[in-house]
Amino acid sequence: MPSDAMPRRVRTLLFSTLFPSSVRPGHGLFVQTRLRELMATGSVDVRVVAPVPWFFSSNPRFGDYALYARTPRRETLQGVSVFHPRYPLPPKVGMTVAPLSMALAAAPVIRGILADGFDFDLIDAHYYYPDGVAAALLAKWFGKPLVVTARGSDINLIAQYRQPRRMMQWAARRAAASIGVSKALADAIGEWDIGREKLHVMRNGVDLERFRPLPQAESRARLGLQGDPVLLSVGNLVPLKGHDLTIAAFASLLPQYPQAHLVLVGSGPERGRLEEKVSALGIQGRVLFAGSVPNAELPSWFSAADLSILSSSREGWANVLLESMACGTPVVATRRGGTPEVITDAAAGRLVDVRDAEHIAAEILALLRSKPSRESVRAHASQFGWQATSAAQLNLFRSIAQETAHA
Repeated sequence: MPSDAMPRRVRTLLFSTLFPSSVRPGHGLFVQTRLRELMATGSVDVRVVAPVPWFFSSNPRFGDYALYARTPRRETLQGVSVFHPRYPLPPKVGMTVAPLSMALAAAPVIRGILADGFDFDLIDAHYYYPDGVAAALLAKWFGKPLVVTARGSDINLIAQYRQPRRMMQWAARRAAASIGVSKALADAIGEWDIGREKLHVMRNGVDLERFRPLPQAESRARLGLQGDPVLLSVGNLVPLKGHDLTIAAFASLLPQYPQAHLVLVGSGPERGRLEEKVSALGIQGRVLFAGSVPNAELPSWFSAADLSILSSSREGWANVLLESMACGTPVVATRRGGTPEVITDAAAGRLVDVRDAEHIAAEILALLRSKPSRESVRAHASQFGWQATSAAQLNLFRSIAQETAHA
């Protein structure tokens, strides 16, 4: 090839259940965003296989399960062909058989993709279990190299169980490379003794165009928010996010900040229990449950707040921290997973070393008494754009594709 010739475009098959669909547009946005930024390089062609569990009815009375049935078998999202094969999840043994079930359901779709002339160079899988294990089976069956990205609870939680861990370790040995969205995740995979040369850290970036500071007073007026200060917590209402600790910490601040308000953005099974806690503390008028908010509207909520709180028990790489900081809003977060890699100085916010309401409250107070400027918070977030991650991903994919071509 002449030295001035353009490298051939890399062809990848992205495989993950964590990918949006037309009926679940907010599902797996972080995977779609990373793909979008990679495609913006103009050097990659992609097909997406995003399996969904089989469900027998699309009747709305079945809630979220009905969305599986309503998901199109094939669609185009942001110019990318996305396939949604169905895989069965039998009761009781579903998580154990999920990798094989998922792989068997996806195999005919992949054969069709190859038959249509898209002979991809590698499989780009996201989330180690069951997705990464299923992708390892498919890589073996189709003779393709595999890259798996670990994203958080797959390594921090699921890998604690013996059978899934053994399957993940097999997939990691089979993979050409494993990516952690934080150094903490990559280090955890490294304990599986798969060879450090296979490990890469490629952090999630933040969309600095979407997430930018908006006038605080205007944002509050538009959202109908009151209070001084306004504290914000964004995340699913599930135990691991620690909203109960956030509520308790907030309640302890009210003697010093009697006009303060707390806003919880998100939905989930813990809402009833959290509302009961708010009632028991007698702070009903000070806590707003805003429910789910589309990603495109989050900049207004972040901009309206004085600070954001994340009280998680575990995190891979918390996108909400970067999104908050990109809007100029500092953060208080528990020292978990990749979070210390996000909050690296006082211009970003404060880390909580002991995960309880007392210590969370202490860090909130410290931040409120010495708030960094919104400009400095935004400047810190600006270090986490997507360019470096996309370049690293493209270089890795090209190297693997070239090695395979010359094998």
